[in-house]
Amino acid sequence: MAESWRISAVSERHRALGSALEDWNGMGTPWTYRGDVQDDYVAIRTRAGLMDVSGLKKLHLVGPHASAILDYATTRNVAKITPGRSAYATVLNDAGRFIDDCVLYRTGPNAWMVVHGAGTLHEMLAQAVVGRNAALLFDDDLHDLSLQGPLAVVYLERHVPGIRQLNYFHHMQTTLFGAAVTISRTGYTGERGYEIFCKATDAAMIWDRIVEEGREMGIVPTSFTALDYLRVESYLLFYPYDNSEIYPLGDDMPGDTLWELGLDFTVSPRKTQFRGAPAHFHAKGRERFRIWGLLLEGQQAPDAGAAVVAGGRTVGVVTCAMYSSLAGRTMAIARVSPEFAIDGHAVAVQSRAVEIGGVTHSLPFDDPQKYKRTVKG
Repeated sequence: MAESWRISAVSERHRALGSALEDWNGMGTPWTYRGDVQDDYVAIRTRAGLMDVSGLKKLHLVGPHASAILDYATTRNVAKITPGRSAYATVLNDAGRFIDDCVLYRTGPNAWMVVHGAGTLHEMLAQAVVGRNAALLFDDDLHDLSLQGPLAVVYLERHVPGIRQLNYFHHMQTTLFGAAVTISRTGYTGERGYEIFCKATDAAMIWDRIVEEGREMGIVPTSFTALDYLRVESYLLFYPYDNSEIYPLGDDMPGDTLWELGLDFTVSPRKTQFRGAPAHFHAKGRERFRIWGLLLEGQQAPDAGAAVVAGGRTVGVVTCAMYSSLAGRTMAIARVSPEFAIDGHAVAVQSRAVEIGGVTHSLPFDDPQKYKRTVKG
């Protein structure tokens, strides 16, 4: 593992479960435990799993100019996000190309928490606050424990009054096991789930209580790689692993448009003023590729980077694939030529000297109406 400069307060729990702690975003992260990742995936889809996603970066942006900074930096109309609510947003450069995504949590009239992954939003906001009446704090003490799956709410309602009334992309300030926490109805699994933001000094205690008390319900610790299984089914992209930073397009500089990634929905209706907006709107209809799904034969998931071929030519590349023991099928996210972004087109994937047949398939594979993650009550 590369030298990590960020340390999770529950890292010893991960080691005890068999993880070597691989580096992600500067933090030692449990890619796998001793067991089968398929079991982690099944636990989250059918019961619930507890995952440490503290490798996400948490930023606090406060001050009278905070909202204006975020309104320009992201694709969302932040005036529509009231305290207690949040929104998924994307971030573009001046060329209208995707460089990061994030969740914006409004915590007060002039206060925000911004949670993002491995992109450059932190650096962008650090520059934006210069000369503005705003302050930016990188909060690496704040940990993020994610409890995801259909039984997550059943477990949490024992301890958190009103948790069933917390709607999708809303958050609440409360206590859990006597510790001050923020609980957000968000996640990265396609299931009903909750992220528990807590102090580092409380993280191990909260982790241990959930693991111990949830055992009788089948709630288990789950590794980071389980997210790859879940996100393939649920059309959740992971920067930069689905992007041109990993899979460049000819001589083009790295960077994808929202139209190519299928993330144009993150631009709020009638919003035209944000970084990269002119280039973003100009790029519509000029897609070089599209993110699309592949439904493949057999039970062997192809490797990331496997070529997608049709008619004797390469028409795309697999970015992430998985076999689902629940659905009994192999699925993949791929970057394909725009003419193949339709359902039912015959393709083959070449992986490890094996050719796997399949067809193109729209995303998401699982719960396309998003009923599970958005259900109320």
